[in-house]
Amino acid sequence: MSLNSLAFKVIPKGKLARREALWFYIFISPWIIGFLVFTLYPIIASAYFSLTIYDIVRPPRWTGAGNYIELIQDKLFWQSLKVTFYYTFLAVPLTTVAALSLAQLLNQRVPFLGVFRTIYYLPSIVTGVAVALLWQWILNPEFGLVNYLLYAVFGIRGPGWFFDKAWAIPSYVLMSLWGLGAPLIIYLAALQNVPTELYEAAELDGAGPWKRFRHITIPMISPVILFNVIVGIIGSFQVFTQIYVITNGRGGPNYASLVYVLYLFQNAFRNFRMGYASAQAWILFWVIFGLTILALRVSRGHVYYESPGDNI
Repeated sequence: MSLNSLAFKVIPKGKLARREALWFYIFISPWIIGFLVFTLYPIIASAYFSLTIYDIVRPPRWTGAGNYIELIQDKLFWQSLKVTFYYTFLAVPLTTVAALSLAQLLNQRVPFLGVFRTIYYLPSIVTGVAVALLWQWILNPEFGLVNYLLYAVFGIRGPGWFFDKAWAIPSYVLMSLWGLGAPLIIYLAALQNVPTELYEAAELDGAGPWKRFRHITIPMISPVILFNVIVGIIGSFQVFTQIYVITNGRGGPNYASLVYVLYLFQNAFRNFRMGYASAQAWILFWVIFGLTILALRVSRGHVYYESPGDNI
């Protein structure tokens, strides 16, 4: 049988490549449309609105840098930044240490290990509103569980927690420990990837548990620690739901819990100052961007990245 008698069609390479490219764009078109409509367009629009006076009802009026100049003179703007930095300063280190410590415990060989891992992870999937209502009861200064135990066991009258200016942010930091599940799982995965022969060699050299943890565990999982710290910084600057629910969107008492995103929300959806809120959003972007770059710069020389030759 000759080749001419076979019923097949040879498609030129150029035409085949164009056809594959066409189908590629057809299949990713939902993502492209979603990105253009729901991500790129809002970013460009917010950049424009940040330079205007816009209240939704009337067309935007160009004001240039007017919103940014007004923000510099806004005392509540600086208060919200101070509160957010304070929250970040407390929450990120505490969450990092707590999650890594729990991951270290859950990396041991103990009975019912899977049950313990599930118990510690489950709270992180509970919605923010439910968590806020739960902790509002736990830390209630009059009939809350914590203050009841403090008085019943130690005879101590507990603080006002969310309703006390000095204790408001520490209360929210304590509540943030409820969501340790996500970083805990990441740390646990990193710990299980540390080569066991390193621990065995160190143990033969007489290194105790603390030295093995400090000189082997920490360097080997340092990229994961850096990742969780950066994610924690970004998340702490976007904290909103719990404070909004507990303070009814006011950030009390006396603006002690007025975090940045809550003040942005007040300007955008209560005062309908969309241009002013857009300027706040862009400042928030640059603050987070700057802190991320700073964390990456500080981590140089402290984070160990395994090279391909290390396994040879």
